[in-house]
Parts: sequence; structure tokens; C-alpha cells
Amino acid sequence: MSFHPSRRRALGILAVASFLAATSRAVAAPSVLPRPLGKPILRVGGRIKVVNDGMEAVFDRDMLEALGARSFATATPWTEGVPVWEGVPLSVLMDHLGAEGTTIRATALNDYVTELPMKELASDGAILAMRRDGQPMPVSDKGPLFVVYPFDQRRDLKRQDVFARCAWQLARLDVF
Repeated sequence: MSFHPSRRRALGILAVASFLAATSRAVAAPSVLPRPLGKPILRVGGRIKVVNDGMEAVFDRDMLEALGARSFATATPWTEGVPVWEGVPLSVLMDHLGAEGTTIRATALNDYVTELPMKELASDGAILAMRRDGQPMPVSDKGPLFVVYPFDQRRDLKRQDVFARCAWQLARLDVF
């Protein structure tokens, strides 16, 4: 089938325009996360693709729990005994948000700030603990969120630089 040269040029322009529109949507438009129905307990900003409040993702407890939980028993330098910690793996949260970066900055309610390397999240097993020994953690006792590593299962994590990553009363994560 042969087209007139002006029609071929118009079809070519249309094809290029369609490609550019599809490409720019894929890159520029973030996916939308449902808005929290309960009290927000975590804000995530920075280089993420899934948002629900401007360019940030805001989560309530139910939204975080819906991502799936992991639990482990481990002692920490800040708690007594060997509690069982339960929460969403940080690697799962970052995957869910389409995070692209090398570092996560964690900020606590008391303005404590620490940084976690993205590449080690899955292998190190860090979780955003929401429960200790089956109970939600109140702000007065390191809650509502606490970055915890499985120290007793991975003795190589019992180092000062990893301990420094464990932010309790966590309120915000920023990916960069």
C-alpha cells in the first residue's frame, strides 16, 4: 500500500509524537498510592515513583502492614531481653515505591538522622518494626516505627555503623 508523501510524513510525525508521549508518561508521571485512612505514621520522599501526597508517599499502619511482615527475635543495645520484632522489610517498602537511589535518610520524631545504604537492605534484613512481642510500639517506647536488623542471626551486623542506622520513633524516609 502506497501513501502520498505528505500523508507518510504526517503518519511519521504521529508515530514519533505517540512514542514521545508514551515515553514521557512512563518517566514523568508517578504511580498513585491510595491515601491513608488512618493516622499517618510514615512519610517517604525523594527518588520514588509511587506517591499519594504531592511527590511523597504517606502511610498509615494498615498500609504498611498490607505490604507484608517479617519477624525475628533479636537483642538490641537499647532493649532488654530478646524481643520478637515484626514489620515490613525495608527492601519491600522501597521496591513497592519504585525507589531509585543509593541511600535512604531516616529521620526520627526527635530529629535523629541516620543513613542506610539501599544496596544492603535485602541482604541485611532490615525491617521497619511496628510490633515488639506482638504489640504495637507506642511513641513513648520507641514506636511507632523502629529500624531493626536481625543482629542475633547475623553477628556481622553487630557493629557501631549498623547500630547507628537503627532509628526508633521513625517518622520519615528520604531516598537519594
